[in-house]
Amino acid sequence: MNIVIASGKGGTGKTMVSVNLAWSISQSHNVHLIDCDAEEPNVHLFFPGERSEQPVTAEVPEVDSEKCTLCGACGEFCRFGAISVLTKSVMIQPHLCHSCGGCQLACPVDAITEVPRKIGMIRQSSPSPSLTVISGILDEGEIAAPEVIKTAKKAGEWDGISVWDGPPGTACPVIETMDGADVCILVTESTPSGLADLKRAASLAKTLGIPRGIVINRSDGEDGPTLAFCKEENIPVIMMIPFDREIAAIHNRGAILSAEKKEWKEKFIQLYEDAIAIAGGNA
Repeated sequence: MNIVIASGKGGTGKTMVSVNLAWSISQSHNVHLIDCDAEEPNVHLFFPGERSEQPVTAEVPEVDSEKCTLCGACGEFCRFGAISVLTKSVMIQPHLCHSCGGCQLACPVDAITEVPRKIGMIRQSSPSPSLTVISGILDEGEIAAPEVIKTAKKAGEWDGISVWDGPPGTACPVIETMDGADVCILVTESTPSGLADLKRAASLAKTLGIPRGIVINRSDGEDGPTLAFCKEENIPVIMMIPFDREIAAIHNRGAILSAEKKEWKEKFIQLYEDAIAIAGGNA
């Protein structure tokens, strides 16, 4: 059962929902919590302790100058500006490379090979016997977040329950995170920008064929437009989290709401059961 937690914008409380959901489930099941927000991972802040690390690499081109004829085929193929064929040499900008391998195929003299280049890392810890936390972390200045996300998901791949804390927005990292999910829980807030971005995220999940449920965070009684949209799109609202100073204080000091408040543990367990129902009962 792969549950992806997503949002159309940052700051909606997506990580708070992910952490509390995974922790609550882990009280009775084994769970993998995977932080797929590779550019700004923060799930680990709620689970301090020893962690193991492994690098994430991407394949980038390397040109054999003795074979290269400077024909320009590789540069013409690359749409990302990672290869420039000059008068006497080929200049490669690895930060722009998307590791598609097309330049190697385009080269008529087999002058291009691929070599690994570090772009990030995977950190893994076990806060409890029933909870494994995995974080994908993109190196500063890199652009290949989807590759780090894919590696993090692979590191946590298993037949049990996984909670994937996705990046905000609807770009390529979000699409990579949603791939393979059984259900998508979209976290939003009762603001005009929250609703606008929720519509885009909900549309993306629908396009990918992923069943959807909504969590409204920091509910302030002004949820009418959001509720109307959910009714119109037939998306169930499966949790309302109030705009509450105590909840904010618990979260801001790095504590887990469900661990401190029994009633919230029960609510997040219900959220899990609702997610299973939305997914068609395939736990």
